[in-house]
Amino acid sequence: MALEIEKKKNESEASVEKSKGLNIFLWLLTVAIIAASAFGNIYFQDQYSTPIRVVAVIVLLLISLGVAATTNQGRKALGFFQDARTELRRIVWPSRPEATQTTFIVVGVTVFVSLILWGLDSIIVSIITFLTDWRF
Repeated sequence: MALEIEKKKNESEASVEKSKGLNIFLWLLTVAIIAASAFGNIYFQDQYSTPIRVVAVIVLLLISLGVAATTNQGRKALGFFQDARTELRRIVWPSRPEATQTTFIVVGVTVFVSLILWGLDSIIVSIITFLTDWRF
């Protein structure tokens, strides 16, 4: 595991990062595409039907996501999601009987604790009612 992490660090350091100016341009292009999709949706509201505009907005948003993924931060995010997917595959999920048993335990403990809290609340309300009913 440690070797894999060290290998990924070396690969990420070895990869050529894009210049700051190019990154800024790509982010501005991403924002411009998103803004164009929003304004275009409003501008073409009367000319095109809703399904056509929805498809156009989705396509433009996917294009902007693709442009954002080419930036340094986008590549880091993609790497993070790939690592998360790898870790997700390593998880040992409980079987159906184990999940059912755990669910019943949680429901039982919840009911038990709620009954205890209800009882304590009733006792506290009774004590406060008794004390406030006293007349001096």
